[in-house]
Amino acid sequence: MSDASGRVADAIGNWVDHSAPGWLKPYLRLTRLDRPIGWWLLLLPCWWSSAMAAVADRAWGPSPWHIFLLFVGAIVMRGAGCTWNDLVDRDIDARVERTRSRPIPSGQVSARAALVFLVVQALVGLLVLVQFNRFAILVGISSLAVVAVYPFMKRVTYWPQIFLGLAFSWGALMGWAGARGALELPAYLLYAGSIAWVIHYDTIYAHQDREDDALVGLKSTALLFAEKTKPALMAFSTAAVVLIGLAGYLAGAGVVFSLGLAVFAAHLAWQIVYIDLSNPDSCLKMFRANRDAGLILFGALLLDAVAHRMF
Repeated sequence: MSDASGRVADAIGNWVDHSAPGWLKPYLRLTRLDRPIGWWLLLLPCWWSSAMAAVADRAWGPSPWHIFLLFVGAIVMRGAGCTWNDLVDRDIDARVERTRSRPIPSGQVSARAALVFLVVQALVGLLVLVQFNRFAILVGISSLAVVAVYPFMKRVTYWPQIFLGLAFSWGALMGWAGARGALELPAYLLYAGSIAWVIHYDTIYAHQDREDDALVGLKSTALLFAEKTKPALMAFSTAAVVLIGLAGYLAGAGVVFSLGLAVFAAHLAWQIVYIDLSNPDSCLKMFRANRDAGLILFGALLLDAVAHRMF
């Protein structure tokens, strides 16, 4: 539940609580800026794709301007997506212990104010998007359909994580399109691999809410897989590694990328071995660990691009 300061139960003790102006806090919480892991996970496939395109182009690395634009765009559009999700889920969130203190169900922000805020965020995102080439702009706009339907999927299918993967992996197309003005097989394979990665980490995340989801009639892969979750996680993490590896191979990546991919794979395996799916704290820790796994892969792609230029 939210306390007197309006803090959200599952995000306490962060910079928003300590430093943000009081009037702004509910809106920052609506965008989840108090929980940066979400924009990191949205950003990383963007950066992978941009770096992989640099490998394919035998460049020293991705455009710093594109890296910055993707960074800003990920933060803004993750915030817009969370605002839209909270608008759609406001009645359900009010019935779940972990989410009833969020700004809309707790009454800190009205639905109308949240909708206006959503439009403002979307306009900022559009301003970022139009800095890219025309093809990349069209690719970016195409993502909106997936983003729009995602919040409804947990009502109708045990596979909402697929739809989250479709949305959160879109950057695997954007980075490549921004660099090369087209989409080619490595980008599609990277997109597919990223979707498998999202299913992996969001299934872990969904285990925090299994009991509440079951009570309110929502569906997830955590409920679907149940006691078979660890074998399912191994299958999806393996698919992610294989598909991303194929993407890198077709893009011309070399030994440095392969070593980084191996470390990425080991990190995902470590998560599966050591997670306690019955412990929400363990699930949250392993979910957040995927930022580090993604940064390892990004670093490997950057170093591989440099290695190609030097040797």
